[in-house]
Amino acid sequence: MLDSRPMHPLSNVLEDAGLDALLVTQPENVRYLSGFTSPKDGWVAVWREGATLVTDPRYTLQAQQESRIPQRIVPREHSAEVMAELLRGRVGFEANHLAFGRLEALREQVPAEWVPTSDLVERLRLKKTPEELERIRAAARLADEGYEHILPFLKPGVSERDIALELEFFLRKRGSEGVAFEIIVASGERSAMPHGAASSKKLLPGELVTLDFGAVVEGYHSDMTRTVALGEVSRELREIYDAVLEAQQAALEAVRPGKTGKELDAIARQALTDRGYGEYFAHGLGHGVGLAIHEGPRLNKLSDDLLEAGMVLTIEPGVYIPGVGGCRIEDLVLVTEAGYEVLSHSPKGFSSL
Repeated sequence: MLDSRPMHPLSNVLEDAGLDALLVTQPENVRYLSGFTSPKDGWVAVWREGATLVTDPRYTLQAQQESRIPQRIVPREHSAEVMAELLRGRVGFEANHLAFGRLEALREQVPAEWVPTSDLVERLRLKKTPEELERIRAAARLADEGYEHILPFLKPGVSERDIALELEFFLRKRGSEGVAFEIIVASGERSAMPHGAASSKKLLPGELVTLDFGAVVEGYHSDMTRTVALGEVSRELREIYDAVLEAQQAALEAVRPGKTGKELDAIARQALTDRGYGEYFAHGLGHGVGLAIHEGPRLNKLSDDLLEAGMVLTIEPGVYIPGVGGCRIEDLVLVTEAGYEVLSHSPKGFSSL
């Protein structure tokens, strides 16, 4: 699906930044501006009057079919010549992505004034268009379907890795382009690892199992975490779960335009502190989701990012106690004019399998 995305907002950004042109190399930004689905092998030249996707002959047909902006197909050895033609004057480059060696080569090959920039395109990506929201909603629905599918597989004796493989197979079979990131399946004491990728460990009765995963639809991601119990768990683990759920709900109910990332983070962090678990909340509250699984806005202790209607983000507090275990509960959320809409619909009340 190609959506029409006018270039004039970026033209305004260039003018505000005092730039004549911008070299876009960050893959998600290349795809955002062009629609080209192999963005690691292309770049976009932007100037105030328009933009062009540049890629090599391997992608001639693909670029013609996918790109919503004009294309230039050139062999890699001639790319500098095209840059010199398209990029003149004060030219911005994405300093957080372009390698220093590549920049030095550009300075030698392209007679322009190269100016480091940060987040010019990323800021345009913060608020999602209706077409983008359609894709994100579809990815969230796939994640919900995946969660429902995988629950019967959560049994003592089954390995975390087998669970992750079954879940990935199901998501792909249902139409996901892949998984949003390496699926996290962390059980028992391993659930105290926020990014505990699935291992050969087998599930045991009395454990909490954390599942963190997402789907991808037309390049757009979803992200959801649920934690479930295998049989009866200890009182301590149940208290951890209840504390995380309470913190997640408190932060969720505070989501609305005008809130900052650090304000929301503080709400969840205070809720966990009041229950005695504040020191075990080892990461920020959440992040934006779109073409990248982690993008703006950021929700953490220091973030001044301001929420606006149309942003999609996660609310995912967690508690992680070494030697005991952990719990995380995460929803994908759309910021609306009136507050918020939860895009993750899988149940999140305490569940014992």
